[in-house]
Amino acid sequence: MNMKKLLILSTLLLCAGASQAARPYTLSSPDGRLSVTVDAGERLTYSVSQEGTELLSPSQIALKLTDGRTFGADCRVRNARTRKVDATIEAPFYKRKTIADRYNELTISFRGNYAVVFRAYDEGIAYRFVTECPADFTVENEIARFEFPGDCKAYVPYVKPTDHRSGDQYFNSFENTYTYAPLREMNPERLAFTPVAVEVAGRKVCIAEADVEHYPGMYVHNPAQENVLVGNFAPYPDQIEQGGHNRLQGVVRTRKPFIAQCAGHTSFPWRAVIVAEQDCQLADNDMVYKLAAPSRVEDVSWIRPGKVAWEWWNHWGLKDVDFKTGVNNATYKAYIDFASEHGIEYVILDEGWAVNLQADLFQVVPEIDLKELTAYAASKNVGLILWAGYYAFARDIEGVCKHYAEMGIKGFKVDFMDRDDQAMVDFHYAAAEAAARHGLLLDFHGSYKPTGLQRTYPNVINFEGVHGLENMKWGDIKIDQMTYDVTMPYLRMLAGPVDYTQGAMRNGSKHTYRPVNREPMSQGTRAHQLAAYVVFESPLSMLCDSPSAYRREPECTAFIAEVPTVWDETEALCGRMGEYIAMARRKGDTWYVGAMTNWDARTLELDLSMLGEGDFTAEIYRDGANADNLASDYRKERIDIPADRRVKIELAPGGGYAMKIDKKR
Repeated sequence: MNMKKLLILSTLLLCAGASQAARPYTLSSPDGRLSVTVDAGERLTYSVSQEGTELLSPSQIALKLTDGRTFGADCRVRNARTRKVDATIEAPFYKRKTIADRYNELTISFRGNYAVVFRAYDEGIAYRFVTECPADFTVENEIARFEFPGDCKAYVPYVKPTDHRSGDQYFNSFENTYTYAPLREMNPERLAFTPVAVEVAGRKVCIAEADVEHYPGMYVHNPAQENVLVGNFAPYPDQIEQGGHNRLQGVVRTRKPFIAQCAGHTSFPWRAVIVAEQDCQLADNDMVYKLAAPSRVEDVSWIRPGKVAWEWWNHWGLKDVDFKTGVNNATYKAYIDFASEHGIEYVILDEGWAVNLQADLFQVVPEIDLKELTAYAASKNVGLILWAGYYAFARDIEGVCKHYAEMGIKGFKVDFMDRDDQAMVDFHYAAAEAAARHGLLLDFHGSYKPTGLQRTYPNVINFEGVHGLENMKWGDIKIDQMTYDVTMPYLRMLAGPVDYTQGAMRNGSKHTYRPVNREPMSQGTRAHQLAAYVVFESPLSMLCDSPSAYRREPECTAFIAEVPTVWDETEALCGRMGEYIAMARRKGDTWYVGAMTNWDARTLELDLSMLGEGDFTAEIYRDGANADNLASDYRKERIDIPADRRVKIELAPGGGYAMKIDKKR
């Protein structure tokens, strides 16, 4: 072959290779309505559409390494393969017992020892990078862009102003309210965390992440105020000092010029684009759980979800007792007695049982005899959970877990992590693994939103990362918690359960609420508080008020004590983000329904056709005639469910409605 022919052939082969690398790959959802198109050329991009309507414009993804390589640039495709999955996930501590796991998957492998996996579900798409490198590497940054077609509005949880956190936006409590505004008007100086919802073509497009392990969590921002969200990741911490709240936090003073150190063989977090044509579809979405790694705890029979009698919110607020209440055995025995009387599974000893400012969980204050309390609680069939500041727990995870498990403690509420950089994510997994080995539950308070850890380690029974009821004890009286309560279930709860700490028996209307630290109240009505136990997913659910308050309200207490915390079935009945929500959940043969509204009174007609055949009766808790003024005004009644399964309900401003439905005997 002469040189000219060889040159022509080589050119043709190069063009063919370049053409192959740049070709688009398309993957559709099982129902065929949703599709993702991937272009692999000089840049790696993907776009998402539903039945021909573009929801996400071509958006770049890449991993930039410190050694100069970029996974997702100058792409050279080695092969592409697809598969279909139609499986079932067993979920013992979730909002449904079984989850249908149906998706189509596309894996594109590239030269350079990496691949990108795309999944298309009926409710959204997801992608992740996977590497098979011969050596470990360091990720300088990740490019994760979400480009939206045209102008649109978004629900954004900004990081709070960094007044007392050294200007470090990566150090925050993840407890923020939502800003609803045009995407182009996002503050370019502030980060926000996911999930975030963007309104596109009459739909909600929600950005979330799952299976975040040995990697930082993803923030988003909009630095150029365009129709785009750009992923942002906390750099790896360098110098960390003990400090913050009671010296229980790890305060990052300096950070390294990269975000993650990774093993050669790594599966990176899933980036999810969840699509909902109706808002209530977001309130009952399983994608984060489905994308998480399966359980690593072989025997989960010891894991016991339930409710908790809790003292901190009500400030140890017992009445009509003959001892001084506070952090002492007499007080906690009274809480244990209350829990035992009502079949409540746990009592928490919140901050104060360990010596202050020592960050040492083996130093117990002299007013507390933990061995005596543990034995007393066990005699009443009540378990004890201990609050632990992050720094104290992290100093000796293994020793703390072993010591208190042997004592009979059932778990820890770990608080004040307030970061999601790679080191902090590693802490969450290390704590979960050690606690599981010692038969301990974990409630991660002061933590970032869940990304599926509760599936991988089911002993991680709950997470905060929510603007919960504790925020009603202080702060700005103008905070609109009622709008938050009917926004959060569509977004934050999409990521996983919430340690919201509901159950207030002192309730304030829009005109009477005020922040009170020692005798706190909720915004909204009593029925709103009861409905929260059904609407909010919370396998470990607090009773935030005091035993004295609950004993004065036996009807409400009976409902709260009986309501389950994990479910066999869940169905979102109706709702509009920021306005109202109605959820139905089943445990055994009993259905519970909860409905909540913002500060607008409204009438809803609930379709209860999920009940199926038969005659049903319901115990209901509704807003009283004067609940708009006296928020604690409620009525308990019994009604028959009509044959057409349509039930009309009235909600007061900040109101709620709760039902317990059983088949007639």
